[in-house]
Amino acid sequence: MKVVLALGSNLGDRFDTLQGAVDSLFDAPGLEFVAVSPVYETDPVGGPDQGPYLNAVVIAQTSLEPQTLLERAQSVENAFGRVRVERWGARTLDVDLITVGDVVSDDPELTLPHPRAHERAFVLVPWSRIDPDAVLAGRRIADLLEGLDQDYVRLRTDLTLQGPA
Repeated sequence: MKVVLALGSNLGDRFDTLQGAVDSLFDAPGLEFVAVSPVYETDPVGGPDQGPYLNAVVIAQTSLEPQTLLERAQSVENAFGRVRVERWGARTLDVDLITVGDVVSDDPELTLPHPRAHERAFVLVPWSRIDPDAVLAGRRIADLLEGLDQDYVRLRTDLTLQGPA
């Protein structure tokens, strides 16, 4: 199955954290790296006052179950000091499962596709750079982006994530 993961960080060494997340996600069997997007700097959306984020999207192939992928993502977040104190608050690392194949789930612990991805330019812009024909919940990402403010999503040409080491 194809998996799309969104990465974000706005505390500490944001870029090193994102690169570490890419490396860590693939250091165990079951997840095969396909592509990583360019890095974007974004203003926070909602939540308390906080600094800007670095965001990227990773595409992978997997045979793992969605719940296992969620556990891996949360384990990587924890390894990078993720603390869940305040909803939409600042964080060292956020790893969101956006899609896992064609799986649709309304489980409160893991809703797929991600319930707010369609309205988040900080997810859709990077994703569109590595998969321009991508579809989310039956709609082309390019069409979803037409209705979104993208001014707060700025390409960082000075930062380039590498595939897993």
